Amino acid sequence: RALFAEYAAELADPEQRRLYEEEVAALERERGVEVRFVHPAGGYVLRTSQAGSRRCYLNICSNPQVGEPQARAEPGGHRWALPYSLTPGREELGRGGRRRLVYDVVFHPAALRLAARSPRFRRLLSDTALEAVERHYAVQLDRANATVLRGTKYKGVPQAPVIRTPLPGGA
Repeated sequence: RALFAEYAAELADPEQRRLYEEEVAALERERGVEVRFVHPAGGYVLRTSQAGSRRCYLNICSNPQVGEPQARAEPGGHRWALPYSLTPGREELGRGGRRRLVYDVVFHPAALRLAARSPRFRRLLSDTALEAVERHYAVQLDRANATVLRGTKYKGVPQAPVIRTPLPGGA
């Protein structure tokens, strides 16, 4: 038990995590790929269901490494480009031992600031997140009953997805 407790403490240590990320980045650089870890900062949470029966949460998060939202004027309004980063769905235990599925959709902090000021933009951000998860992971989410959880910025344990970019002249 003492060894396991020591291992758990080492995993939770921010200095160890930073060292791990540096080692992974160096290893990937040798393979010709630049790696950036995207640490999501909580924004708000959408609760919905997957396939009509399984509870599912979408964490709408932010990180400055993701591209900024851009608007282009068009007749009748604006067309928005909303870059995002996704994490694969992961199972976590909720209250009472019930399993729940959690996805992280990471946008630029400017997108979350716009969503905080405008309900229409928040709906656009939520629809984009739902569509992204459905398209990339081939799942069916219940859009009609998707609701924002008040007072909750993040569900589950944050995990940092990775953005990989090929280096010029790499393999």
